[in-house]
Amino acid sequence: MRIAIDAMGGDHAPEQIVHGVLEAAAEWPDTQLLLVGDTAQIESHLNGKKPANLTVVHADDVISPDDEPVRAVRRKKGASMVVAGKLVHDGEAQAMISAGNTGALMTTGLLVVGRIDGIERPALAPMLPTMDDVGVLALDLGANMDAKPEHLLQYAIMGSIYRSQVHGLKQPRVGLLNVGTEAMKGNELTKAAFELMQSAPIHFIGNVEARDVLIRNCDILVCDGFAGNIMLKAMEGTASALMREVRNALTSSWITKLAALTVRPKLQQLRAKMDYKEHGAAPLLGVNGLVLKCHGSSDSKAVKNAIGRARTAVQNRLVESIATEFSRK
Repeated sequence: MRIAIDAMGGDHAPEQIVHGVLEAAAEWPDTQLLLVGDTAQIESHLNGKKPANLTVVHADDVISPDDEPVRAVRRKKGASMVVAGKLVHDGEAQAMISAGNTGALMTTGLLVVGRIDGIERPALAPMLPTMDDVGVLALDLGANMDAKPEHLLQYAIMGSIYRSQVHGLKQPRVGLLNVGTEAMKGNELTKAAFELMQSAPIHFIGNVEARDVLIRNCDILVCDGFAGNIMLKAMEGTASALMREVRNALTSSWITKLAALTVRPKLQQLRAKMDYKEHGAAPLLGVNGLVLKCHGSSDSKAVKNAIGRARTAVQNRLVESIATEFSRK
């Protein structure tokens, strides 16, 4: 198994990317890791360490967060992200991981790696944390701002395959994000998608509301990228604000500071539950190769976890399973 990692993408690249890859190389010696980026910068953070299962692939350019995605991918052929995508396209790697420009990574998936036959719109599918620690796979949360009912149906099918193949859920429940649970609630998009999903080969449980997602009333949450991204940002902002208010309340006086000592372990557990680093990366489902997007602020732990997730997906033949399903249609 060979996994390509964009060493130059993300807020803490290349240092944290390199450190995460070194940790992964030590834990999974059977996996060949290809660090793609500027050789001199990468080697400056290797500190003389060069495991047998780690290879540096030179790339002399970088796609920045401010670059326009399509233009950057087309013009910067030597950028680390594009080179990593080319490795997947050419079969020299089974997966690629990047913490770089999200739009550019999705463009790389489409233009460089290529779509699976039958898939109209690939979807970004991160895991949302839930109170029971299992999580909900949500798609699409930003790859496509607009969608057709058929696209939402494809998201539901791909999400079901992912949760079955990668997470081992035998009959994952699919919910459609809506403003109410009644069948006829929502806009024209969700009404049409509801009808399609009712007759699809998935375990569709109907409409679900955003307020119930964290208690995991479904295993896969389907929505268009516009609504999904708004929901995601609202959740992130609410979680951040609540943790800040709790911290302020517990440090407001010496009495509350004493009380904080007793609840600190539980608060740390809650923070870990909501931490993106635990989930590692979100797959771009629907492209003809495994493409994973790390959070832009990923540290070495997040990078290592992303590599672990990529290994599981490759071992369970995720891309092949999606391709086989859609070849039947």
